[in-house]
Formats: sequence, structure tokens, C-alpha cells
Amino acid sequence: MKNLIILLIFGFIAGCSNSNIKNQNPEEILTAGLLEKYISFLASDSLKGRNTPSKELDAAADYIASEFENMGLQKVNGSYFQELDLGIINLGKENSLFMKSGNTGINYSIKNDFVPFEFTANKEVFANLVFAGYGISAPEFNYDDYENIDVKNKIVLILKHEPQENDKNSVFEGDKLSEYSSINYKIENAIKHGAKAALIVTDPLNHTLFSPKGFSWPSLSKIIPKDALPISLLKNEDEKIPVVEVGDKFINDIFGSVDSLKRIEKLIDSLLTPNSFEIKNAEVKIKTSTEIKKVSAKNVVGFLEGSDENLKDEILIIGAHYDHVGHKKNPVPGEDNIFNGADDNASGTGGIMAVAKAFTILSEKPKRSILFIAFAGEEIGLLGSEFYATNPLYPIEKTVAMMNFDMIGRNSIDELFIIGKSSSPDLVKITEEENSGVGFNLNYDYETFLGRSDHASFLKKGIPAIFYFSGLHNDYHKVTDESSLINFEKAAKVSRLAFKTAYRISNDSNKYKIVKQKISLF
Repeated sequence: MKNLIILLIFGFIAGCSNSNIKNQNPEEILTAGLLEKYISFLASDSLKGRNTPSKELDAAADYIASEFENMGLQKVNGSYFQELDLGIINLGKENSLFMKSGNTGINYSIKNDFVPFEFTANKEVFANLVFAGYGISAPEFNYDDYENIDVKNKIVLILKHEPQENDKNSVFEGDKLSEYSSINYKIENAIKHGAKAALIVTDPLNHTLFSPKGFSWPSLSKIIPKDALPISLLKNEDEKIPVVEVGDKFINDIFGSVDSLKRIEKLIDSLLTPNSFEIKNAEVKIKTSTEIKKVSAKNVVGFLEGSDENLKDEILIIGAHYDHVGHKKNPVPGEDNIFNGADDNASGTGGIMAVAKAFTILSEKPKRSILFIAFAGEEIGLLGSEFYATNPLYPIEKTVAMMNFDMIGRNSIDELFIIGKSSSPDLVKITEEENSGVGFNLNYDYETFLGRSDHASFLKKGIPAIFYFSGLHNDYHKVTDESSLINFEKAAKVSRLAFKTAYRISNDSNKYKIVKQKISLF
């Protein structure tokens, strides 16, 4: 009830003020006071850190939607919400791994010998085994572990990481891990090549711990809380395969020793040439099971239709995640236990709301349409933006650009980090030109953050994207990230620059360059 009263009060104030500013210069309403209003509400203790999913996150969504409505933004398909298909994943009871080699059969024990990943399928597979190296297909580097081998309807054994790890001269992003090292990528690539299951193993050339980790399931541990379960976007089980991590016992049974596998890996790395092969007389039966509880969360959307008949079907997306990491479950009495997330990312959410308000008071609407999106689930894997990018409300091929706000309210008021120069140079150039009237010292030191926020979901779909960021600080993901530490004038200044940039993008007919990147992982 308290949140509802607050929403009604904010809605009344917003409705009254909106009618009084129709003749204002839109940049003049992008004030510290407006940003303080939005950020302070979203980062208030009453919203308890806006965890995904939670009733407090839903209250934040209702607030953002009410503000969008008061501004005059349109609903999409009759709603300000895009419901996400989310589920809490628990490990089922029937999980097994068995290998038949000649007349010998070996059973492996869960936890000691193998552990399923959180994205494993709920199914059983019995098939021949193929060693597929690192499981990577990188045509731009003339490297493909699947070259000259057939894994269709078979089980693949794949090394973690990537060739020439820790080598600064490696084509795979030097000594930084590229997107090719991601387990998710490796599984998608295995499925693409027809594999029916995947076994992941630690690569022994650069790592020495071979205890299988997979996912840290509470049912396999006495110390992990029972509710520490993964939350994922739900997929049809037919689209998934069993995936587990195996340990040194499996390595020894297949290769004879860890050193034998190390020699194979060393050969791959030294020549940067795949060395994949079918493992003779080895058949594997694998069964993984999961139990899924569906949960609710939603993106918040508001639409501003373009004014040009030829351009209004083209969409500029302006987005920020509104979720954070919640609160401590077993707080110490008298101690702060709420991760308010004022900078991360009430500040960015407040920024897109302020920019939306500036656009709605224009006497003449932009030529292109603009979709404002507050994403849920960023903190648990960019889930809201990934869901939108794969389930777009408007055709993804009509999306001309994406602007992302994440943490825009801290550090020096004179400095702003711009991320996207290597992938979306045209958008960065527009920002640089518009900055001449704003006055930031633009810094590009965080370009390695291409994979760390919601813009990444759009870059992967081939959409040019730019990310506004005020930099890391000591309160990041701590209970001390509170509104009292926000520089509201800086957040307003970022919003003014973003508005000017968005105005340019939404009023021209250009198509913007995108350069494919190997997104660094964290």
C-alpha cells in the first residue's frame, strides 16, 4: 500500500509538471532535480535492492511504467511490460554418467566424477564419443575444431578456455579470454554441429585443478544455501543437450593420463591447428535431469512513434537495467543489509526516464521511432536484454542503434567513459560531436566492457550500440551504493549528452557501421 501511495503521488506530480513544460527547451528539463527524483525512488530502502525476481522489482517496474504513461509514451501491444520467460532451475534426482569401452563398463559418480551445468537438458543420450578440442569454430582465424570430423548424433568432449591462453600474441584476444572461451558459446557450437551431449574438461596445459565444478548445486553441498539456484531464460528442452563437467578420473580412463591430454593440447596450441578425433571403442551414456519452477519478471517499455512516414518504422532503442542484487538474507541486526544500487543502476534507469521525458515535450517528434526499455535480470546474466533481442517487439532488422546507460552518477563530473568505439564507431563519432556543447572529457579506457552490460545483447545481433558509463568505484555491489553518494548533476549532464546524441540518430536516415568484436568475458 505504501508503494502504491508513493506511485500515485509521483504520478500526480509528473502529470501536472508535464503539462507545464510543453514549451520548454527539452534540454532544460534534464536537471539534477529530475534525476534525483527518479534515482532516489528506485534506490529507496522500500525497494530492497530490486532483485530479479521479487515483488520489489515489480514495484519498480510499476513506477517506471506509470512515469512512461504520464509522459505520454505509448504502450506496445497494449502494455508497458514485456513478460520474460524465466525459471528457477534445480537439479533433478536422476543424473548418471556411464562409459562402455570394449567389454568394460565404468559408472561415474555425481559430484566426485561429474557435475551437470545449470543449462543442461532434462534427457538421456547414449552415443559414441568424439574429442573436439576446444570446441571452437573461428573462420576469421582459419581455426575450426570441427573441421574434418563428424559429431552428428555423437557426444563431444571439449576443453575449457581457448588456444594459446595467456599468450599476449594469440589471435584469440591476446592474453584476454574471448567470447570463444565461453562455455555457452561452446555448447551452442556443439549443437550447431549436431552433437547430442557435451562433456567439458579442464584444459591441463594452463590449469591444474580437475575437480568437476559444473554448477554449484545446493543438493550436492552441505554449505551452499538451498535457495542458491540459477535463474535462466527458459528454452524448449528439445533445443538443449545434456552438459556436464568431468574430472580427472574420466580423463585418465579416456587418455591414459592427464599428461597425455596435456600433450594433445600443447600440440594444438603450438601449431594453432585443431587435433580432433573420434575416441575408438568408447560409448557414453549420460542422463541429466532438472526441475524448473517458473517465475515472473518483466522489461518495461515505452514507445515514441516517429513522425516521418519513410523512417518511423526504424527504431532507436534507449535502455538501462533497473534491477540490482537485492538484500542480505541473514542480516546482522542494526547493520545495513540492502544493496540499494543507486548508481548500479537506478542512475541509468533515471537517465533513460529523463531522456524520454525530454523527447515527449518536443513540439515536433523525431523522424525515427524510439523505444525506451528498462531491462530486468541484467545482474543475473543480461536476461532482460537477451530476451528482448531474441523476442523483439519490433523487427530487429529495423533497429538502427541501441544506447545503453549503466552507472552514470559517480566520479568526476568532467569525465565520462564511452564504450563502443571499436564496435560502433559511427555512434561514438556522433556523441563526440554533440559533446562539444556539453563539455565532457570523453575517455575510452573501458572498451573491454563490451560484454558487461545490456548493449552486448544487441551487438551480438548485429545492432550498433554505445554505452555511457561513469566508471567503477568502491561502492560497486556494496550496501553503500546509495543515493546520498550520487552526483545528480553529473547524471543530468550525461542525460543531456545522450539526449543530443539520440536526437541526431532519431532524425537522420543514416545506417551505422558495426565492427564484429570478440567480446571479452568477465
